[in-house]
Amino acid sequence: MNKVSILLQFLVCAGALATVTSAGAAVSVGQPAPTFSATDTSGRTVSLADFKGKHVVLEWVNPGCPFVQKHYNSANMPATQKSVMSQGVVWLAVNSTHTASGDYMAPAALAGWMSSKGGTPTATLMDADGKVGRAYGARTTPHMYLIDPAGKLVYAGAIDSKPTANPADVKTATNYVKQAVGEALAGKPISVAATQAYGCSIKYSD
Repeated sequence: MNKVSILLQFLVCAGALATVTSAGAAVSVGQPAPTFSATDTSGRTVSLADFKGKHVVLEWVNPGCPFVQKHYNSANMPATQKSVMSQGVVWLAVNSTHTASGDYMAPAALAGWMSSKGGTPTATLMDADGKVGRAYGARTTPHMYLIDPAGKLVYAGAIDSKPTANPADVKTATNYVKQAVGEALAGKPISVAATQAYGCSIKYSD
């Protein structure tokens, strides 16, 4: 993928390279993570409280976003899911795309897409009204968060250190989520606890 193609993909995704600071997040690293309940793609109600005492990763996802496609088509996101979940970590994918958006996918379609890409999150949550996303100040897809067993937010930001839509960059990037999870499980301080989230703007309802 050449530089022109990458630039075009950035322009297609309005709001690319939004930062944690500019997102106006309602919660900051070190603060209690907002509690929530949402319906997953199978119609089951899932609450953050269901996973009390566990580390939980939140991933904001929109299949129509080139940055999301980068991490799924390269198998980076599915591999990251499997890696941390094998260590007992819960992974919740959240789709806050409003139903009126052209990127909206119905629950069955979203579940089918996730499965086709090899994604295996604990649950994929529908947040069409944007309540969960706004509570966390999520602004991009992907936008990643890590919550510790005490319910405190310990990481917020990007999936990795290469803010492009180029799948080739995955190989040389630092995976901030895997790094944060590894440190958290080892009882160490998170060395990089907040980073600049990059991706497409979340298509919230008005």
